[in-house]
Amino acid sequence: MAKKIRIERPRASRRSTQGSLNAAGHRFGIVVSRFNAFITERLLQSAIDALRRTGAKDKDILIVRVPGSFEIPSASRALAKTGKVEAIICLGCLLRGETANYEHICAEVTRGVGQAAQETGVPHSWGVLTCDNLEQAIDRAGLKSGNKGFEAALAAVEMAALAQQLSATSSKLQATRPQRGKKRSRRR
Repeated sequence: MAKKIRIERPRASRRSTQGSLNAAGHRFGIVVSRFNAFITERLLQSAIDALRRTGAKDKDILIVRVPGSFEIPSASRALAKTGKVEAIICLGCLLRGETANYEHICAEVTRGVGQAAQETGVPHSWGVLTCDNLEQAIDRAGLKSGNKGFEAALAAVEMAALAQQLSATSSKLQATRPQRGKKRSRRR
């Protein structure tokens, strides 16, 4: 006999938190690969456009250029550790070649960016294209499939705002909890 699936709806009392698309007052880093610059420069310009459209000022955008996508994780980790940015946008373009090198580089860049975000606590957004050919890369850099640099920048804006909200929420919760180890005085 088949079991019935129970579908639950969120209760009205449940609250959720999400970041806004307001970059005003936040600081962003962009780590961009110079390799395949024909593509990565399009990603970079669209990321900057997205940041500006959401309220970021040019003085709050720091651009770091690296030789290739393989260097993105180490540069993004170093940038995050400076404390100068609240979110990092990683931009690059990897094109499949005739060797297995593509798979290795894709895996290491992906792992490295994720690890940098986890270790530093600074959100990293993904704008590294992994494409089979140049036509796919061109499509994802603004021709047919939108621009992944723009999308990565919007994700960074939302994550910077979310981190700020979560930090404020955490501070409020800590302020309302009694501190451990301290005895409460009783009034008689």
